[in-house]
Parts: sequence; C-alpha cells; structure tokens
Amino acid sequence: MVTRVVPWVSGAVYGIVLLAGLYYALGGLGAADPLRLLGFVAAIAALFVVEALDRTGPRALLILVRLALFIVVVAFDESGLSRVLFVLVPFAAYLAFGRTVGLVLGGVCLALLVGGFAVRVPGWYRDANYVSDVLMFSMGLVLALAMAGVADRERRGAARIAELSAAAERNRLARDLHDSLGHHLTAISIQLAKADAFASRDPAVAGQALADARRSVGLALDDVRASVGTLRAEPVRLVDALAGLADVTLRVEGEERDLDQAAVTALHRAAQEAVTNARRHGRATLVTVTVTFGAEDTRLVVTDDGRGFAPDAPHSGFGLLGLRERAALLGGTSTVDSSPGTGTRVTVTVPRTAILHS
Repeated sequence: MVTRVVPWVSGAVYGIVLLAGLYYALGGLGAADPLRLLGFVAAIAALFVVEALDRTGPRALLILVRLALFIVVVAFDESGLSRVLFVLVPFAAYLAFGRTVGLVLGGVCLALLVGGFAVRVPGWYRDANYVSDVLMFSMGLVLALAMAGVADRERRGAARIAELSAAAERNRLARDLHDSLGHHLTAISIQLAKADAFASRDPAVAGQALADARRSVGLALDDVRASVGTLRAEPVRLVDALAGLADVTLRVEGEERDLDQAAVTALHRAAQEAVTNARRHGRATLVTVTVTFGAEDTRLVVTDDGRGFAPDAPHSGFGLLGLRERAALLGGTSTVDSSPGTGTRVTVTVPRTAILHS
C-alpha cells in the first residue's frame, strides 16, 4: 500500500527551508560563505531527489538517507532555521511503520535538539531565543504527528471502502447470476419438459420447444460471459469502453478528462446493463448512448425505442436496483423514465471526482 499519502508536505518544507536559507545568506543577515551556501543548496536538491525515489525505494533506508541529509543541511545552514526539517523524520516514520515508531522518533528528535543546546550553549534554558526554538520545534512535532495520524486514518478508510466496494460488486454479480441465469435455466427446464410431452403428439410443437430451449441456452451463455467480463481489468477511458458496446449509437458531448476508475467502472457497467435490458426485454431496434462530460459531473443517458415498462412494477427484471446501488456508491444518482409502449430512458450521473460511500 502506498505510504506517501500526502507527498506534497516534504517538498513544501524543503522549499521553505531553501528560501529561508537563501534569504539569510544573500540578504546580508549573516556572513556570506559561498562554499557553505553551495553545500546547503546541493543537500536540499538531494532531498528532492530522495522524495522522487520514495515511490519505489526501501522505506527504512530512505528515512535514514533523509536523516543524514538533514544533518548535512543543518551543518551548512548559517541561519539555523533548517532544524525544522527534523519534524519530517517522525512524520515519515509514522506513515511507513506506524504510530508507535513515529512517536518514539519524535521524542528522539526533540531530545537531540535539547541535548545539542545543552552541549553547545551553556545556560541555553535562560535564553528566550533557544527556549522559543524548543517550543516551536515541539509544536512542529505535534502538528506533523497529528497530520500523519490523519493521513494514516484516511488511508485505512480508503482501504476499507475499497473492500466494501468489492463486496458490493460481488453481491451484485451474485444477484445478476441468480436472477438472469436462474430465469434462463427455469425456462430451459420448462421447454424441455414441453418438448418431451409433445414429442409423440405434436412434433411441430415439440420442435419449437427445443428451439426455444436452445435460444435460452444462448442467452444464458451471454449472461455468464457478461458477468465474467465485469471481473476483468476495466478500461481507463470511458469513451473507449462505451465504443465497444454492440449495435448502439454513441454520442459524446464535451471533452473527456481523467475520471476516477470507480466512475469509469460504474458508467460502463450501467451502460452495459441498460443496453442489454433494452435489447432483451424491451425488444428495442434503436439504442442511443449519450455521455456528457461536464465541469462537475459526468452523465450517461441510454435511450431506446422499445416497448417500455412500468419502473415501479414489482419484479420488473430490469436490474434497476443494481443501477441505483452503483450510482449511490459514488455519490451519484440514477433515474429510469419509461412506461408501456413509449421506450425507456436511463440516466446515471456521477461526480467528476467520485467518492465511494459505504
């Protein structure tokens, strides 16, 4: 699992320290030593390189490398402001190894600061500047650890939501298989029984029953393939996914931007279900899929010229519950407008940045 939940924090601190050090050296606030300034800038640059490697490198080693570079930066920094870098040590350790390690390292960093003052500055505790440095450093540690705690809880919450989403998807697949495949198997059983009963009395009726049974087998196989297909990796681009729908007219309004994968999945599968329902149940000859990319949300509309139905009727068999659940998980909405003889219009809208709801 990714540990850099808030990757901008370290870079922001490095940038602030760099600007403060340059201002102190070049603004005449201290003795200008070109070699020390060059070493200071080089060490800060090395820290940015470490942040870029943090996505793939070993966590413990990178934390140690950061600590070594912090020491180098402090040694070259004439202003002494770069001591704030050490608050990032417990911050990174908290995210990588947990709360206990982060708190322990926070205490170690504070002890090192106080110990350094005690060794280098006798009576430092009577100097308001040094006491202020210790207090500010302590506040920085508290804020860093608190931010790490929030980021860690957010990460755990995201993982939990992903688990709930996966469970919801498994339940949907189970419901689809039960409803559609169970229906087809029941129909096949009845048709085969009819063929057996009429085999000697009316061969034509028996033959038609066998033909109907074969057709139901084909529909059942299509349902199984569709359900298995939903378990495969989802396409990244929504328009590409919708273009794969067979025998539909696709219209795209607006420019597709990067969508959350959850939104792509929801809209793609909603379109699959709506198109399948239009063909199979609505006997539609024309199905149009329109996707509109707005500034705040993405809207999918599937319309057909089928025979329509009453959405509020029990056991409609159109998977309306699955559509609503899929949209609701993303904070979106799903509506179905239809009546007998007028066709059907299915609308699914999800926020541009989808947030899974448990």
